[in-house]
This record gives sequence, structure tokens and C-alpha cells, in this order.
Amino acid sequence: MRLRSGRPVASAAAAMAVTLAAAGCSLLGQSAQEQPPVAQKTTAAPETSPGRSGAAGKPPQVEDGWPRWGFTHTGVSANNIAPEFEQRVTGQLARTPMLQNQHIMGFGAFNPEPRPGQYVWEDLDSRMNLMRRSGATPVITLCCAPDWMKGGPEGPTSEEGWAEHLEDAPYPQHFDDFAKLSAAVAKRYKDVKYFMVWNEFKGFWKDHSKPADAKGYTELYNKVYDAVKAARPDAQVGGPYLGFDSNEGGDSELRGEWGVVNQHVIDAFTYWFDNKKGADFVVVDGASVTDAHQLLPDEFRALEKFAAVTQWVREKAGDLPVWWSEWYFVPEDGTTWPEPKRLAVQAASMIEFARSGAATALYWNPQAKEGSCPACLWHPRTGAEQPTARLVAGFTRWFPAGAELEPLTSSDPQVRVLAQPEQLLLVNTSGGPVTTTVDGTQFALKPYEIKWSGR
Repeated sequence: MRLRSGRPVASAAAAMAVTLAAAGCSLLGQSAQEQPPVAQKTTAAPETSPGRSGAAGKPPQVEDGWPRWGFTHTGVSANNIAPEFEQRVTGQLARTPMLQNQHIMGFGAFNPEPRPGQYVWEDLDSRMNLMRRSGATPVITLCCAPDWMKGGPEGPTSEEGWAEHLEDAPYPQHFDDFAKLSAAVAKRYKDVKYFMVWNEFKGFWKDHSKPADAKGYTELYNKVYDAVKAARPDAQVGGPYLGFDSNEGGDSELRGEWGVVNQHVIDAFTYWFDNKKGADFVVVDGASVTDAHQLLPDEFRALEKFAAVTQWVREKAGDLPVWWSEWYFVPEDGTTWPEPKRLAVQAASMIEFARSGAATALYWNPQAKEGSCPACLWHPRTGAEQPTARLVAGFTRWFPAGAELEPLTSSDPQVRVLAQPEQLLLVNTSGGPVTTTVDGTQFALKPYEIKWSGR
């Protein structure tokens, strides 16, 4: 669906040195979570981040236990730079703890089982320590598979292996081996409650114009599910982590102005759901962009796809919570937007998740080690918190799963609103200034401005 490097970092030798240094200490217990001070209630929109000191009101108390917001670590994260860098990032994240997800191989982690029964945990330990220091609710994605499980040699993964074969599925004769590895991961990281099985049908769906190998994926999923539950009965396991691709047209029961979901996705999801051993939650991902890089009918209304998919899955899955493991809203054809617009589209997409009842949405934190990366949660060179992080923290603080949402609207339809009893969020979806009234209060918003207001 998108170009992503699965390599842990650019240089394998340098990466191993950095990782071993970061993982030199033993596993730490979860750090205390620093709670931000709460300001007095006010009708004016706070100028500071809603997840930080200065936000008005008190965050909602949620009883259902399901976290909503968080992010996934990728090839380069805070533990791959320097101790001072990691300390700065973890300190920022600890102010508004959220979900943090890590894959067991690739996306920042070297091969965890280079030879059968020989485990190498340094990279996962390093990432898990980062999560603990930042007070995260940790999540592990059980992907990808060691080389020897998919036709490659035993031993550390080669440059070719990372570049060409990371996303290969394990051979059926090695499904039990991958399940055994998954169980070993679950036993080692007992503080991890949530496990997602595999990633986007990698290796099970090479040509999206043809049906996916849903039978093969489901066989792997069931073996992993049984193995993890046997090792950790308390673990929560979910799948199928299937990308809901959409096209401009075609035949499918799931469609809207934003496009038509690929019928092969519907068929694969249905097969998995009908044949799974069990699941504690359902995992999907997707983009508001069609396969032809279109945003239909425009970049903001295309976001309605996220709500439509969530509602469709909820109807199919009954009481199972719906997780979005990844979501995307910018075309991958070289399109760039001014940062205020990109943030406004992201905020509007998160409103769709909240309103549609998604239990969780994980932001895919871009891989960057240097230069400028506006979409990153922290600056690649300094570790400074960026606006994207403040946006995710604001949703984490004020709109967790189960928060009481109020059906407020804006007098100007260009302004989208999300409200709960103590906090109001407004997003100007236009490229011009807007004055609007919400809940009896008038607000002036700059082009593409995101505004938080205590109530």
C-alpha cells in the first residue's frame, strides 16, 4: 500500500552498535506517569497543547478499558539516536501516555530468531524499554518472519533479505515455527497485553487484482492464536490486519462517494472472520486515497471512508472492538500540502474514528533520522516535540474510547466539531479564515486552523 523500509536502520553494523548500547541495561519496570496540571475551565480556546499544561477542564474517565490512540515505531526511533535524545522523547511521551506498537522483525528490529530456537532479543528489548520509560501501553505486531521460515538461509538477515524478502510469508511447513516464536515473544514480554497477528496479509496477497490467500493467512493466524493463548491466557490477540484498499469504481457492498472497497478485501475478511479460532479485537488499516491516488470527492470528504469501514466491520464483528493499525490520508504520488492543511486533514480523520466508534487508531510514525519531517512525532535531529505529537496527545487526553461525545455542530459547515462535556475541538477545513458559532460561542479560525476550547 505504501513504500516503507523494513530495515531497522540504514546501516546494519551501525544499527547493531546503537541497539546494543541502548539495550545494555536490564528490562525496566514501568515508569511513573507524570500527570499534566489542569487549568481552570474557560470558554477561550487554550493556546497550549491540549495534552499539556494549560488545557482546560478534566479529561474524561473511561470505564471500558480499551485504549484509543497511539502510534507505531518504525525503522528509526528514539532509541536509535543517542541516550540524551531518547530521554527527551520519552519525557515528552510520558506526559500523555498512549499506545505504542512495535513489530518483532523489521521496522526497527533485527531478526529475533536467526536460527531455530536461537533467540536474539536486543532490539525488541531496546524498544520495549523505550515504551516503558515513556509510560506506554505496549502493543506487539507479530510480523515479520525469520529468513529460514520462508526459504532463506539460517543466520542474520542479509542486505538482500531485508530489501527483497522481509514481507514474504513463512512457508506453511513453518507456520508452527512462527507460532512458537510468537509464543516466546508473549512469554518474554509479559507486560504486553495486545498482540496483532501479521501485517497487511504480507506474502498472502501479492496481486491485489486477484483474491488473497485468506485460507493460508487464517491457518497461520489460528496457530499463532492458539500458541499465544497457551503461553499467555491473559493476552489479547487480534487480526487480520487487512488493508481496506479502495478503487474509483467496481462491484462491492462497501462503497461511498470516497470510492469502492476492493471486493477481494471483503472476501478475505469474511473468510478469516468465519474461520478464525478466536479474536479479542479486529484489526484493519487503510487509506482515504484510492489506488489511483485520488481523494474523492475531496481530501476532507474522502475521510468518510474511515467511518464507513469502521461501521461495516462493527456490523460484521458484533461486540469485538475495531482497531485501525495504520491509516493514511495523503496521496503517495509526490503530493505535498502546507503543514496546516496536512494537520487539519489528520485531525478530521481522527474525528471520523472517534465518531464511528473505533476502539483504537495507531499513527504510523514516519521513519526519519535526519532532515525535516513535519509528519514525525518528534524532530529527527533534536527530538523536540512536533505539532503532530501534540495533536495525537490531545485526542489521547480528551477523546479516549468510551468518552461521552456530544452532537454539537458548527454554524459554518466548513468547520468540523468534536465535543465532550469538558472539551471542544474545531477544525477549519477551508483554506480561508472562518468565523463560526458552536455551542453558543463564536470562534474565529485561521485557514486550516485546529482549535481546542475548554467548556
